[in-house]
Amino acid sequence: MKTAVNLIVVFFCYSFFFLACTRKQETKIQPASLVNVFVDTHNSRWFYFSSATHPFGMVNLSPDTDTKGSWKSGYLYDSKQIRCFSHIHAWQLSGVAVMPTVGEFKGNLGMDVYQSSFNHEGEIAEPGYHKVILNDYEITAELTSTARVGFHRYTYPKSNNSYIIFDTGAFLAHGPTKYSKVWKVNDTEVAGYEIMEATIRRPKATPVYFVAKLNKPIESFIGWEDSVMIDNPIDTIDGVNAGAAIKFQTTEREQVLMKVAVSYVSVEQARLNLETELAGWNFDQARKNSYDEWNKWLGKIEVEGGTRKQQVRFYTNLWHALQGRRIVSDVNGKYLDMTCDTAKVKQVTLDKNGKPSFPHYNFDAWWGSHWSLDILWSMAYPEVMDGFCNTMVDMYKDGGLIPRGPAGGNYTFVMIGDPSACFFATAYNKGIRNYDAEAAYEGLRKNAFPEGSRDHGGYEHKIDYPDKTMVDYYVERGYVPEDVNAKGWHCGGVALTLEYAYQDWCLAQMAKNMENEADYNMFMKRSENYKNVWNPQTGYMHPREQDGSWIGNFDPSVSKTPRGFCESNSAIYSYFVPHDIEGLAALSGGKDAFVEKLNSQFEKAQQYGFVPNKEMWVDYSNQPGTGMAHVFNKAGAPWLSQKWVRKVKEAFSDTTAYGGYNGDEDQGQMGALGVLMAIGLFEEDGGASANPSYELTSPLFDKITIHLDNMYYPGKTFIIETKNNSEQNMYIQSAKLNGKNWNKYWFSHKTFAKGGKLEIILGDKPNKTWGKP
Repeated sequence: MKTAVNLIVVFFCYSFFFLACTRKQETKIQPASLVNVFVDTHNSRWFYFSSATHPFGMVNLSPDTDTKGSWKSGYLYDSKQIRCFSHIHAWQLSGVAVMPTVGEFKGNLGMDVYQSSFNHEGEIAEPGYHKVILNDYEITAELTSTARVGFHRYTYPKSNNSYIIFDTGAFLAHGPTKYSKVWKVNDTEVAGYEIMEATIRRPKATPVYFVAKLNKPIESFIGWEDSVMIDNPIDTIDGVNAGAAIKFQTTEREQVLMKVAVSYVSVEQARLNLETELAGWNFDQARKNSYDEWNKWLGKIEVEGGTRKQQVRFYTNLWHALQGRRIVSDVNGKYLDMTCDTAKVKQVTLDKNGKPSFPHYNFDAWWGSHWSLDILWSMAYPEVMDGFCNTMVDMYKDGGLIPRGPAGGNYTFVMIGDPSACFFATAYNKGIRNYDAEAAYEGLRKNAFPEGSRDHGGYEHKIDYPDKTMVDYYVERGYVPEDVNAKGWHCGGVALTLEYAYQDWCLAQMAKNMENEADYNMFMKRSENYKNVWNPQTGYMHPREQDGSWIGNFDPSVSKTPRGFCESNSAIYSYFVPHDIEGLAALSGGKDAFVEKLNSQFEKAQQYGFVPNKEMWVDYSNQPGTGMAHVFNKAGAPWLSQKWVRKVKEAFSDTTAYGGYNGDEDQGQMGALGVLMAIGLFEEDGGASANPSYELTSPLFDKITIHLDNMYYPGKTFIIETKNNSEQNMYIQSAKLNGKNWNKYWFSHKTFAKGGKLEIILGDKPNKTWGKP
């Protein structure tokens, strides 16, 4: 009897435990469900908004409400019309605009005519999926994708005149289409290509190829050129301002499925992408697969506690950090090399199973990413960082330069300096090295001298200086003066000098771990060149004329970019010495005076939400100022870093369509910065040190779990737990690292990589003894 009772008790205990575990598993929040794709979409950018896409997807399929211009284009929340659904929203790339319609055909008349009104009623957008109703046509459009294939499901009304338009000659985002061609392959397939005209950033016309398959026979294929329909029955249409459409009949609420694969190499490669990634026709399964993929990627960092709004903002930020920069190679690793005079098809290296070792990527410059993506990716997504490093090394071998920001296989020379040096130094010094590191360093070293990429001003493709280049001046004088007769846009001497000096330090750190002592010493000496644009009379970084004198009419806080700077001013750039805050503080009269001055700038900027207004003392809407709150850590006042990081996070906490980034979200950089601020980890030097370490501020959440990639790091997880966390309790009172009391504001990357636990106790008043150097 006693045995029976014991068995019953054990049974109920196990049953209770099983039910409890099941309930916990069932109620666990999926990170993708917390992403709000509409955040700050009232002021969008072509590559900003995404819905039906995978992480870094070549295809990023979404509705376009505005199609002209790189800015204020793509999906804008307050727009009233949908002009098309296009498949590519990338840095200087666009293409393959389609649109379902019914009734009188208007495709040849352009998007201004065939566009449809819509509203947000019934609209659903989430990572990997978008659903919207085209009111003018009573068509429900649903979109999902794989990495290289867009998948459409259109629910039509009853009509004898149902269409899908392929507006291949349309103006999309960055410029016009130079030429396009579309042809009918068979009764359920069309194919084609578009040539994107060159832009001021992307110097060469660039092709995109596509294949579209339907689950329904095509009744007829029609086309036009320059708005004029082609009367005769045709199977092919080509030319300038050309396009095509397919026609069929539909019954009431008939669902028509279409798969569209793209490639930058050829139609055959687009077809290979389609057949490899999306052989079947199960739209709901494809949607689920995409959603699951996002959950896997977003789940690399798990957060618990905090408010739901904070969790939404966190995962929306993380989602932004995992897109914008796009895959441009095909499933078999083929990619288009446009670095030289003639376009060539190249092949990435294959692994032992014959699969591509990494994808090739398209991306805007790394300018400012040392305070965002470089840190986040190297912590939680080292494989991604490896892929980008491989892409840049391939481009060096293809065209002779490590790129600043490639578009469609072109060099673009967007922004300034060589921020790739910071990216590589962070990767290499954290042990991310699955690429030809010797070639990488060779290319980066080349960029640091005349005839390297630093010679090119912003967007300046051809170097044609009457005298010396900017790097000539830098090497000779230790600074870049004003008016060097550069043809680029961003040639301010102070900005260039400070960026070059930091990049030199990054190269020194990489050289140190590569045991290149001569280069280490040379670049370390050059990294002190920031001192040459410091004016002790004004107490700020100050531009210099050709004769070496300081320029006149100097105002450090002017809100528009003044002479000598790049998208910022002296009040911001005067703190752009990520590698030597201690040395900068010494120039400023010592740490106490330095902290007081910087703190006063934050106090002035708080009323403006830390963005430019009548004056600009702190700016978290653009890259040059995004490390300022963390400067206090190294300046001897960690509690002020804790305070101002929280205040900045609060100012950028909006989760509506009308705020959130308050400026320029460059392909995930501001999203990544938001993630780092929320978890309380940062690296003022960008993580490029020969011995990287993380600096602490107060996290927003009760628990943060970072899952480590065991292909790179030996640990399983790194966990951060807080106690007494609240809006008021922003100050670190004490901490433990792996069970031991921890009184430093930093800990090493080596400790992080081994896994472990950081415990932080928070309070509402600063503990000015904790963490002070």
